[in-house]
Amino acid sequence: MSRSIFRQEADSRRVHAATIPARAMTTAGVFASTLLAALLTACGPATPPSASAPPVSTQPAAVAASAPEKSDDPLAPLQHGLRLNRLEAGEALPGWSLAERMAHHKVPGVAIAVLRNGEVVAARGYGLREAGTADAVDADTLFSVGSVSKILTAATALRFVADGRLDLDRDVNTYLKSWQLAPQPGIADARVSLRMLLSHTGGLDVHGFPDFQPGEAMPTLLQTLDGAPPAKVGPVRLIHEPGARYDYSGGGTMIGQLLLQEQGGADFETVARREVFGPLQMTRSTFANPLPAERGNIAKAHDKEGARVALPRGWESFPEQAASGLWTSANELGRFVGVLLRSYKGRADFLPRPLAQQMMTEVSPSMHGLGPRLEGKGMARIFHHGGDNDSYHAWIEGYLETGDGLVILTNGDGGVALRSEIRAAFSDAFGLGVNAALRVVDIDLGAPAYADYAGRYELDPAIPADIRRGLIDSFEYPGFELVHGEGKLTLVLPGDEESKEPKRYTAQALATDRFVGEGFTSFEFKLHRDARGHIRGASVERNGDTAYYVAARNGTQRAAPRHVAPHAAQRDAAASERSRIF
Repeated sequence: MSRSIFRQEADSRRVHAATIPARAMTTAGVFASTLLAALLTACGPATPPSASAPPVSTQPAAVAASAPEKSDDPLAPLQHGLRLNRLEAGEALPGWSLAERMAHHKVPGVAIAVLRNGEVVAARGYGLREAGTADAVDADTLFSVGSVSKILTAATALRFVADGRLDLDRDVNTYLKSWQLAPQPGIADARVSLRMLLSHTGGLDVHGFPDFQPGEAMPTLLQTLDGAPPAKVGPVRLIHEPGARYDYSGGGTMIGQLLLQEQGGADFETVARREVFGPLQMTRSTFANPLPAERGNIAKAHDKEGARVALPRGWESFPEQAASGLWTSANELGRFVGVLLRSYKGRADFLPRPLAQQMMTEVSPSMHGLGPRLEGKGMARIFHHGGDNDSYHAWIEGYLETGDGLVILTNGDGGVALRSEIRAAFSDAFGLGVNAALRVVDIDLGAPAYADYAGRYELDPAIPADIRRGLIDSFEYPGFELVHGEGKLTLVLPGDEESKEPKRYTAQALATDRFVGEGFTSFEFKLHRDARGHIRGASVERNGDTAYYVAARNGTQRAAPRHVAPHAAQRDAAASERSRIF
C-alpha cells in the first residue's frame, strides 16, 4: 500500500558518495559487502525477448565508480547520475552510482528498463533477489509493483471501451450484478462512472490496502468491497459527491475489477491475460495472489534494514488484484509502457489513438487521466505512476512526445528513496527539464526583513477543486502556521491521528517570497505581499496544483495549528503506515 507523504519526503542526504563505500562496509556490514560484490559482477543476462518484442540489452550489469561524460549506453546514468531532488545553494551534483545508493538504502535488488521512441532499448537487473544468497536479479525477475497495477487495470478497461463493451460515462451500477454501490445521505447524485473510477474522482473512500503475510486468510473481492473479514479495511462507500473532487481511491479500482470480471465473464487474471498480457506477450506477468513459488525468479521482500521478511515464503500477498496485485518484470512492464506511448502516437493498435489520448488527458478536478498521473507540457509532457507495498516500490514513466520512458522495480523498503534518486538520474539524461534538481538559494528567511511572514494561514475554500486538484488529497490542512524566530522561518503543520504533535520544517528559500520545507520539498510555498506592503496570504503549489491560504487577522496569527482528523482514506492507510501515492 502507498505510504505517507511525510515518509516519502524524508531527507536522505546523510552520506556523500565519496564516503559511502567505507561507511557501507562499517555500518551495513555483511549486507553492503554482499550487495556491492553482486553489483560489481555479472548479474546474469535477461531472458531474450520474443521475436515480436523490442530488443533489449542483455549484457551483464556492472556499476562502475565513474563513467564517461557521454555514453550510448541507455543505462549509463546509473554509473554516476543518482542524486536527491533538492540540492543546497552551490552544491555540485553528487555523482552517486546505483551500487552506492543501493547499499546506502539497504535495497538488495533493482530492475530497470529504459525506453526510446516507445521501444525498450535496455532492461537489466542489479543486485540480489534475496539478501544473503547469490540469486541475482535480471530483467525477467518478478517484482510486486503495488499501485502500478492500476494502470494495467485501466488499460484493460479501455480495451473494453474500445470495442463497446463498456461506456466511460454510464453509471457502473447499471452494469453490476453481484454488488451495488449504495447511495449515501447528503449525496444527491450518486452515479459513478468508469471515467470517475479511473481518474479517482468518484467520491469514494478506501485509499489503499495493507499487505497480507504468508498464512493470513485473504478476502474475496466482495468481502473487500464490503469491508468484511478477513478484509483489513472498511467498506468501499461514497463520501463525496461523484465528480466534485479528487480523492485517490484504491477502493474505486476494486469496483472496476468487479465490473471487468462481470462484463468479461471470467476472473480478473483471465481477463487481464486476454486483454493485456496475451497481446503484449507478457508471459511472466500475473495478478495471481499468493504468487505461486513455481513461477520462479521472484524478488523476495526485505525491510528497511535489508533483512528478509514475509517468511517463510519470502513475499507478501495482495488480494486486491486490480489495485495493487500485479507481479511483473522490467522487460514486460517496459513493453507495456512502450505500447501506451506508441498507441498515443497512433503507432500501435493496442488502443485506438483517440482513446489513448483520452487516457493521457487530465479528468478535472484530478491530475490523473484515465489511469496515469500527468504533468508537464510540450516535449516535457509525461505520464507516470508509482507503486508502494510494504517491501516493494516501483515506478513507471513515459514521455508522450519523445517516446522516452522508464521502469524502476525494487525489493526493499528503502526503495522509496532509491527510486526517486534513480528517476532523477534518468530525468537529467533525458534532458527535457522534467524533475529538475530543486536548488535552494542563499537567502536568510530568518532575517528581520521577513518577520511579517509569521502568522497563521487559513485555507480559502472558494478556490475551485479544478485548481487545487491533488492538493485536496495530499495537502488537506485547513490551516498552517509560519513561525519567525531563533534565526529561521519554520513551517508548522497540524498533527494527525497517528501523531498529534505538529510537524515542523525549517523553511529553505527558493526566492525572497518562496520556500520549501527542509525534508518536505514536494510542496512549494509562496507568500503574497500586496501593494500596501501587507502579507495577504500564501499559496501552496505542487505539479501545477495550487491551494490558497489567507493570512489570518484579529490576533490569530500565532494560534497553534489545530489537530486534523484525516478522512477515512488516511485512516485506512495508517494501519500499515501507508497513506499516500508514488
